[in-house]
Amino acid sequence: MCGIVGIFDTRGTREIDRALLSRMNETQHHRGPDEADLYIEPGVGFGHRRLSVIDVAAGLQPLGNEDGSVMVCYNGEIYNYRELTEELKGLGHTFRTRCDTEVIVHAWEEWGEECVHRFRGMFAFGLWDRNQQVMFLGRDRMGVKPLYYAMLPDGFFAFSSELKALRTLPQLNREIDPQAVEDYFAYGYVPEPKTIFKGALKLSPGFTLLQKVGAPQAVPKQFWDVPFKLHGAMSEQDAQEELLTRIREAVKIRLVAEVPLGAFLSGGVDSSAVVAMMAGLNEGPVHTCSIAFNDKAYDESEYASMVAAQYKTDHYTETVDTDDYGLIDTLAHLYDEPFADSSAIPTYRVCQLARKRVTVALSGDGGDENLAGYRRYRYAMAEQNVRGRIPLSLRKPVFGTLGRLYPKADWAPRVFRAKTTFEALARDTVEGYFHGVTVMSDAMRDKLFSPGFRAGLQGYRAIDVMRGHAAKSPTDDPLSLIQYIDMKTYLPGDILTKVDRASMAHALEVRVPLLDHQLVEWISGLPSDMKLRGSEGKYVFKKSLEAHLPHDILYRKKMGFSVPLAAWFRGPLAQRVRDALLGPLLADTGIFNKAFLHELVEHHQSGRRDYSASIWTVLMFEAFLRKEMAA
Repeated sequence: MCGIVGIFDTRGTREIDRALLSRMNETQHHRGPDEADLYIEPGVGFGHRRLSVIDVAAGLQPLGNEDGSVMVCYNGEIYNYRELTEELKGLGHTFRTRCDTEVIVHAWEEWGEECVHRFRGMFAFGLWDRNQQVMFLGRDRMGVKPLYYAMLPDGFFAFSSELKALRTLPQLNREIDPQAVEDYFAYGYVPEPKTIFKGALKLSPGFTLLQKVGAPQAVPKQFWDVPFKLHGAMSEQDAQEELLTRIREAVKIRLVAEVPLGAFLSGGVDSSAVVAMMAGLNEGPVHTCSIAFNDKAYDESEYASMVAAQYKTDHYTETVDTDDYGLIDTLAHLYDEPFADSSAIPTYRVCQLARKRVTVALSGDGGDENLAGYRRYRYAMAEQNVRGRIPLSLRKPVFGTLGRLYPKADWAPRVFRAKTTFEALARDTVEGYFHGVTVMSDAMRDKLFSPGFRAGLQGYRAIDVMRGHAAKSPTDDPLSLIQYIDMKTYLPGDILTKVDRASMAHALEVRVPLLDHQLVEWISGLPSDMKLRGSEGKYVFKKSLEAHLPHDILYRKKMGFSVPLAAWFRGPLAQRVRDALLGPLLADTGIFNKAFLHELVEHHQSGRRDYSASIWTVLMFEAFLRKEMAA
């Protein structure tokens, strides 16, 4: 796993500033502490920080073909590189290393832009072809590995693994994008392809970009999408057996490494399934790790220990204080743009723990999106069942009126929180889902933002992100549609971003077998009732695992990583919240309605309302701004 940077002159062969390229590269030292190198020729410069995992001795990058006319810098793992190596050798290509990087070079020579279709794995790369005078970028199908880029005013094009590397460029437009702010306060992250800055973009998952010398700025091109094409008739038993076979194979190809390898084990279904498959494939015991919390309300370690004991893993647990709020400023530095998933704190700690024992760890990420494991899917389908019985023309006025009149009751049990349900029923599928997953609702954001900032959005709303993906969805099945939307937004923008930055902060490579693209394609073809049956998410997955995992692992209530935000903001972080939300930094941006920020703080700290999620979102935005001003 690595960090990559590049600078490319789209106008010709101007000299690349070596010192600037080196500074860009060193901002990502944490991603690859083992080795570093630069490659510069007229008009092109690559930088690479290496975490050695495969072909430790000879895999230094940037790496080229025999005559140096094609050069690549790459971050990731291509798991079918051995098969591709043999195929390319048969086509006359000569290999000098045993690493997967060289496959990209020769695959480009053989298949051009279509080479990405041949790669199975997680990857982000930049490739320069001197003969064709093109720069080619590619990002893996699910967005496991990040890739940022920017076209600068002087015609230089730059890319990097993390936004912090682009921020070193003097010409980068670091003006904050108002639409990205609107998105952030709705989703808790800035969804692809935007970044928080007007001058930089993310290359979306499953896209490539081909930039030619002398050509206008290129438009990214999609090379893959989740098909959601139903399989033919298949019994439930056959589906269970094939699912496990495919998961086992996806795990197996991710066990190749020349460094210590293990797995996260949270005690949830997904990580437990991955460990169960690894145990059947490893010669020795699987190395597993988990974190325990000193507050039992947040602790799942006993379930992790149960799986570890069943499979006789080499298991390591470390207890973390639930009052682990000292990482706020660290997170602002890691993520480079506002990021409001508070589970980034325990994720950071579990990666820190894993790195003490291994260099590569397998995770269970992706199971919820693939197999409808989130509770919100269940709620969304319950609402959809009502929508299906009543036409929108009747639902909108009736439930819309009830939603406006019914009092808000966040403090009450969910069954009594009818206001949210009424509001959702007045909407279509996409609006209802958006309404259910937003960190701050439309109504709250309207109060949060100043009149001037709202006017500057010119009618743009964060739901436009989901609407754009829904319009391109290959399926109109309601459950598959919202899974598809999550795979385009929440999965890459939140989950995978969180894990990438937290793991690479500790030079730990994380592999995600449940997001193997061939597995994702196959699972997408299962009927929805095999994923969500009644109130049981991951139905076929859990049934297939009954012979492999205890009932309490499979069917207990889902917990997930969480931290006690509400208590923090009324206790040890009370003053920091007041200083941040009511201080001059946010006030001077012109973005916020100061009266509403005051309401958030006073109502939460008095115990009248639980505004912890909203306060955390604003707090992380303020931490980002402070970091920006200090840069």
